[in-house]
Amino acid sequence: MANASSGMAVNDECKLRFLELKAKRSYRFIVFKIEENIQQVVVEKCGNPNENYDAFTASLPANECRYAVFDFDFTTNENVSKSKICFVAWSPSTSRVRSKMLYASSKDRFRRELDGVQLELQATDPSEISLDIIKEKTF
Repeated sequence: MANASSGMAVNDECKLRFLELKAKRSYRFIVFKIEENIQQVVVEKCGNPNENYDAFTASLPANECRYAVFDFDFTTNENVSKSKICFVAWSPSTSRVRSKMLYASSKDRFRRELDGVQLELQATDPSEISLDIIKEKTF
């Protein structure tokens, strides 16, 4: 199961929680982190379905890398309610170089485990994942 380039495995809970977000809308967002001591990607936090985008961005640490998914609800120009699951690779410029390399080398394999993501963003500071950017990429 481990990724040959980074050695990171994906904990089964990651896939289970993602399926719950996708199928049942049990969560608004999920934040994942790499536990270096066990060489695994694990669930760090699940956001309640009623939490908003600000709660999601507040869950991303200012100086540490994370992966995250957010269930983004929006209304199209035709006034149709829709939802898209957005994957965020969060890698702040202030985080450790080793951490940034670890997250970058594990991202593609981890992202493939999350079947159903419709939008992907790479961000190094909060401005790169603002709600306006999400909306722009959604429409």
